[in-house]
Amino acid sequence: MLLLINVILSLWVSCANGQGLPLAKSNGMWFKLHDTLDYECYDGYESSYGNTTGSIVCGEDGWSHLPTCYNSSENCGPPPPISNGDTKSFPQKVYLPRSRVEYQCQSYYELQGSKYVTCSNGEWSEPPRCTLMKPCEFPEIQYGHLYYENMRRPYFPVAAGKSYSYYCDQNFVTPSGSYWDYIHCTQDGWSPTVPCLRTCSKSDIEIENGFISESSSIYILNKETQYKCKPGYATADGNSSGSVTCLPNGWSAQPICIKLCDMPVFENSRAKSNSMWFKLHDTLDYECYDGYEISYGNTTGSIVCGEDGWSHLPTCYNSSEKCGPPPPISNGGTISFLLKVYVPQSRVEYQCQSYYELQGSNYVTCSNGEWSEPPRCIYPCIITEENMNKNNIHFFIYGFCISY
Repeated sequence: MLLLINVILSLWVSCANGQGLPLAKSNGMWFKLHDTLDYECYDGYESSYGNTTGSIVCGEDGWSHLPTCYNSSENCGPPPPISNGDTKSFPQKVYLPRSRVEYQCQSYYELQGSKYVTCSNGEWSEPPRCTLMKPCEFPEIQYGHLYYENMRRPYFPVAAGKSYSYYCDQNFVTPSGSYWDYIHCTQDGWSPTVPCLRTCSKSDIEIENGFISESSSIYILNKETQYKCKPGYATADGNSSGSVTCLPNGWSAQPICIKLCDMPVFENSRAKSNSMWFKLHDTLDYECYDGYEISYGNTTGSIVCGEDGWSHLPTCYNSSEKCGPPPPISNGGTISFLLKVYVPQSRVEYQCQSYYELQGSNYVTCSNGEWSEPPRCIYPCIITEENMNKNNIHFFIYGFCISY
């Protein structure tokens, strides 16, 4: 008897009178395996097949399905037909809300719009359209060819959607950067429209005092690459970096890096700028400290940054240490035009008149407001007949010995 009870109990399955049923036609709360539960929809509602009643069966995994009734006014009829296309599935008489149907076009037609329509509030969303695709003639690829093009040529024109492999000539690549790819026939013609692009090599760029900052070695047409200058150098327009572009005839320009000018060391003066670096052709103004002036007697000046550095070093001198014109000497003079003022450490060179001999240094130097000792021009020696006879001197003239 105990064994029988266990067997009977084992035939019972926990299928509950589930919550959310439209309207169960039973007062039971539990149902045995294979029991059937009938239900009916509320007024104005129906099942997915348009019925107002239905049944579910208690199985080993629970109820066969959930009983669901839909507002009949929100169902949709068959999806709308489209020209030159159709749905991928057989149409039904009734579709539940949120049902989706997929469309497809006939051969040589292209689907425009969403390929799905959705049932909502009893109506279908906007269906797609199927438009005729233009055929593509044989592609004439500049700087490239189709693979096996002689064999394929008789089969053109072809419909949109066809694709063919092709390759590019040397120094040309596909838009993806490869030497080969696929060309596709589309409604608008062949894609890509420019199958083979000119390339520029990184090795063709030589930058003195600079380098290419990107790792790529090959660049396609219209592609830019960045370069940078070494510290202390700048591009022609004064920046630390620049770019060049790959054009049909090669790189747009050969990049250059020109030396920058840093803040110079000022002597007895100060700069009128807070910048530390200056571009080519930049001007730096400076002024002398009180009691100092530049070589022309001014207290302000400017220097210009050139390709070889600053035009000159800004130097101001103590005005009390300058010198006036160098002292004159007898039978001689300076070899340069005299100035009104000479800065400290200035040097002036002297020379003597004809037949006079210069004794001492031929230079004088300005130091502490005074010139160093100038040279002297010695009067030439005059040989008289009396002196020659007195000293028994004779000399040759045109090969003859003359004695006095």
